[in-house]
Order: sequence, then structure tokens, then C-alpha cells
Amino acid sequence: MRRCQVTPKGIAQAIHEAVTSLEFFAETTMNENPFASPENVGTTVKSSGWSRGKKYLLGCGIVVALWAVFLLPMTRRAGDAARRTQCRNNLKTIGLALWNYNNRYGSFPPAYTVDSGGRPLHSWRTLILPFIEEEVLYSSIDLSRPWDDPANKAAFEKQPNVFRCPSLGGRPGLTTYLGVAGEGCFFHGSTSRRESEIKDGTSQTLMVIETPEDRAVPWMAPQDADQQMVLGLTADSELSHAGGFYAVFADGSATFISAGLPASVRSAVMTIAGNDTLGEHEY
Repeated sequence: MRRCQVTPKGIAQAIHEAVTSLEFFAETTMNENPFASPENVGTTVKSSGWSRGKKYLLGCGIVVALWAVFLLPMTRRAGDAARRTQCRNNLKTIGLALWNYNNRYGSFPPAYTVDSGGRPLHSWRTLILPFIEEEVLYSSIDLSRPWDDPANKAAFEKQPNVFRCPSLGGRPGLTTYLGVAGEGCFFHGSTSRRESEIKDGTSQTLMVIETPEDRAVPWMAPQDADQQMVLGLTADSELSHAGGFYAVFADGSATFISAGLPASVRSAVMTIAGNDTLGEHEY
């Protein structure tokens, strides 16, 4: 059996033909004058019940129905694709900012800064603000006080769009872009990593991943994704995108990672110097 392929052009043509037919029907029925011949003068004309207004409303209804059945799903799919693209671009921007930070200071930012007592103050997301064209916002933050100090409340309320996936719901101020943090990972507490420490290769080392929505954190908070969280991501997680999540590697490339990626591969790409040999692998 030959399958009928539905295309936007075909749908538009069908709608055009439906409207044209209705207009023709309305014109021909309304233009028939019952008093055109003398013998009909004085007769009572029975209404067919189909006024011009009713025919117009019927036509509008058909057009709306066709749009709902065919065009609405296409519009939604286009919206999903656009959100995926924006999410990927966000992570590419973050990856580039991390590298620009490294180029200026000779090392990547730590997962967080600390006070004299070792208490975490600010996230790496705050530290890269000058490298995502947010110098003014960065200068308004009191880095000597914790991220959630009242002195930093105004800055927190100005979350840059690059830290928020367009598919993320919930209250404002949250982010699902978390650094991969832990012993042997790209981010490790208040310690700054140098490029030379990434022995496994930048293309095989994760920097930042997109976590499920229920793991979102305040964007300025010194909170990230540990190895257990990364290994626990599955298709049953509250992912922003069906089938997986986006991540940015240490070479700056943003990649969509399948929720079914084996744990062994995830463990390998989380370490910077695990002597892992992955070869060519589809994420």
C-alpha cells in the first residue's frame, strides 16, 4: 500500500481548496434569485437555513480543525527542536566561557569559592559571568559574602538566560546546568584545574551536564552534579528533552547524550585522568 505523506505545503493546499469550495458554494446558493422569472413573483421563499454567516463560520471551523489535526503537532515539534537547539547553544557558550577564563587566569574556575573558614560562597557560574558578557552583573555581586546573602539578592534575580534551558519549568532563578564535580572530575571543590591535568583528552572529559528538572539548583548556588547523580540519569528521570540530556565536554563541544548510555562509559568520561580508552563511541 502506498503511504500518503503529509507535508506543510500539502496541508496548506488542502485548506486553500476547502475554503475556495465553501466560498463557491456560498456564492452560487446566495446568487440564485427566486424572483428572476415572472411566475415566481409573489411566492414565499423558504430559507434553506444556510445563511452566508453560517457558511462562513462552517468554513472557519473546517480550517481550524485541519490546523489542529495537522499543523499544531508540526508547530509543537518545531518548538521542541528550537528549544533543543537553544539548550545546546547555551552549553556551548558555557564551555567557551570556561575556556576563556582558563586563557586569562591559567586555570579553569574552581567548583566554588570559599571563605576563610572553608565555607562555600559562590559557584563557578558566577565566576564566568564576565566571559558571557555579564560584567555589570558580576561587578554587582559581593563575592566576600555567600551567594544567598541579602546583599546579593538583587543579582540573583537577574539570572542570565544562558544558565536556563528553555524547556525548564518551575520557578525562576533555577538552573539544570551543573558541573561534573568530585574526586578526579573536572570540578573538584575549591581547587582550580589546569588544562595539563586532563590526561584522558578534552574530547573525552565532561565539564558540565544538563540534569533532570527535579535536580535544578539556584543558579548562583555552589551546587553541582556528583558521579552518583550522573550515573543515575535514566529515561525515567524528569529530563527536559526526551531520550537524554545535553552536556559539554572539555574541548568545548556540546553533545546530546542518550539516557541509555552505559554506566561504564559515563564513568570514563567523568574522570580527567582515569587512563580510560573509549575509542569511537556514539553518545
